[in-house]
Amino acid sequence: MIESLLVLVVLALVAYLIIKNYHPALSLISGALILLLFAVLLGHPLYPAGEGTGLAFFDIFLKFKDTIIAQVSSAGIVIMILFGYSGYMNVIGANQVAVNILVKPLQKIKSKALFVPLVFLVGNLMSLVVPSASSLAIILMAILYPMLASMGISSLTAAGVIAMTATIMPTPLGADNVIAAQTLDYDLLTYVAWNAKISIPTLLIMAVVHYFWQKYCDKKEGAAAFVAIENDGLAKQEEFDTPKIYALLPLLPLILILVVGITSMFVKGIQMDIFVLTFISFFIAVAFETIRHRSYKKIQDSAAEMFKGMGQGFSQVVMLVVGGSLFTTAVQSLGIIDNLMASVESSASAGLVTTLIFSGATTLFGILSGGGLAMFYAVIELIPDIASKAGIDGILISLPMQMIANLARTISPVAAVVMIVASTVGVSPVRILKRTSVPTIVGIICVVVLSILLLPY
Repeated sequence: MIESLLVLVVLALVAYLIIKNYHPALSLISGALILLLFAVLLGHPLYPAGEGTGLAFFDIFLKFKDTIIAQVSSAGIVIMILFGYSGYMNVIGANQVAVNILVKPLQKIKSKALFVPLVFLVGNLMSLVVPSASSLAIILMAILYPMLASMGISSLTAAGVIAMTATIMPTPLGADNVIAAQTLDYDLLTYVAWNAKISIPTLLIMAVVHYFWQKYCDKKEGAAAFVAIENDGLAKQEEFDTPKIYALLPLLPLILILVVGITSMFVKGIQMDIFVLTFISFFIAVAFETIRHRSYKKIQDSAAEMFKGMGQGFSQVVMLVVGGSLFTTAVQSLGIIDNLMASVESSASAGLVTTLIFSGATTLFGILSGGGLAMFYAVIELIPDIASKAGIDGILISLPMQMIANLARTISPVAAVVMIVASTVGVSPVRILKRTSVPTIVGIICVVVLSILLLPY
């Protein structure tokens, strides 16, 4: 009873800190250390006899060390290299070239009615190149927004669609997919294939809903849907004199992953390693830069961005995963998980109930905090055991959670992407949320329903 009360109090405190925009990783780590301290004080050993430091208090920090090593040596190092590669693509202008090429076909479309769903779908495709929702929104507000405005599309329609251009694209380069596949012992491409079965139909449905919802909102708001924006309000994008062939470089790791994955079906012994394939892509990009600039100093300066990006990946995502994993360990040490699993196991419809509970909690947390991935990373290690007790495959919990975490961001007033778009257009975030609300809610419902119908039990 005392243990359960402690967990609830600390969990509420951590949730409050994250909602109030305190650092999520540090909030989770602090909460975990507090729970581990209480576990020691209440007589719950953190290590079997003879395996710890010999001092129970020191075992708390040994557990912290072990968690960092475990996460960095597994999915963490992959996340870091992907962040580093994305950072390098930004520096050499490859991401900008890829986005420009993807935007160009839209300029040839004459039908204003088709623009809204197509911009939504193409924008989500661009998230493969620019995975950060905030960064992609900044780029699209500078490149795409003026084009939409010139076609007579309302300011709020354009802003609402751009705010939702980085949601649930299935990609083996996504940190959430990498971690989930590894934790659930799935081959990465297999996990992403299941992801695609849910996300692609959901995106198509959301695109259609966008068209009708934005049309309805424009009709209801009339002239108020059009907002005059000063040119200074749009972020200026750095101009790159970059060859068009560079547009392939941001997608090169994905291309190599798919090529190796397909080849391995026919040639035995070939294995896919994202770390290796991304570093191959990096040195191919360096070779491109060498041919382009022929300046070793300039090439070195830009290539060093790879390692800066790896550090960014460590601080932004890996430590968040570490915090979540440590918090999970602390809760387990207090015996709470065993009690939770016993109650889940006794439920007649345990699988469906468990999926709905985790999906609902992720939606609520995502709306309050501006991003539910912190919660996803915090509980991912629990999912295999909970799924086993509930008699379902862990993917039935993890996939809806991670998709909803990305979708819920677009209906949160504190989400960075919403605030960026709202401030650029010069309107209240609430007006942007009105434009994103219905497509997002429909998307969340589709994710849950399709997951229950299509994912393996």
